[in-house]
Amino acid sequence: MRVLVAEKDQRTADYLVRGLTESGHIVDRAADGEVALAMAIEGIYDALVLDRKLPGIDGLSLVQRLRHRDERTLVLMVSGTATTAARVEGLRAGCDDYLAKPYSFSELLARLEALARRRDRSRRKSILRVGDLELDSELRTVSRAGRAIKLQRREYLLLEYMLRHAGEVVTRSMLMETAWTYDFEAKGHSHIVDMHIHRLRQKIEDGFDYRLIHTIAGAGYMIREPAPATP
Repeated sequence: MRVLVAEKDQRTADYLVRGLTESGHIVDRAADGEVALAMAIEGIYDALVLDRKLPGIDGLSLVQRLRHRDERTLVLMVSGTATTAARVEGLRAGCDDYLAKPYSFSELLARLEALARRRDRSRRKSILRVGDLELDSELRTVSRAGRAIKLQRREYLLLEYMLRHAGEVVTRSMLMETAWTYDFEAKGHSHIVDMHIHRLRQKIEDGFDYRLIHTIAGAGYMIREPAPATP
């Protein structure tokens, strides 16, 4: 997942960013509500870990404004206010879950991933196929013609995104948003996408009968099944 951590405390934010990154997620951080809202409404995040007491725009106001424009992004609110009334207020504002401080990172991660699994089951297919290539998003496995393929984290994220948009052109910018942080994108490293696609092609195409990933000149890439042979 691509996650935005909106947390005012630098030490706590570093702790969350490090833990989520080590768990395989792409993570950005915002230190105040105004910046967090501006980043969140871009629509590039799967989930938002949101401190209730943010400077600028508080967490409740932020999620209410976000929900006017975006019902898709998962929101996990964290707060030192643990009363039943506070939890209800957070959930009614539009949060998907509410976690009281102090919390363990393992619980936060488990809650976040449970939210993602529920969304996947209700909104997205967990098994993605193009030709003889298969990706299981719940087990995070990839195989082709029954042969298991081991991918690095960003290779997996790029492949999953292309499979969810099979038959469509995906631009380098779209792929960059999927697998790299906001700061990295801003530096314009679009060539890094091509390098990862090259390695991905080697892993899922070398030794197999046909190519699946195609370069679309001047646009980006497309993953598709081979066209049937003309009689």
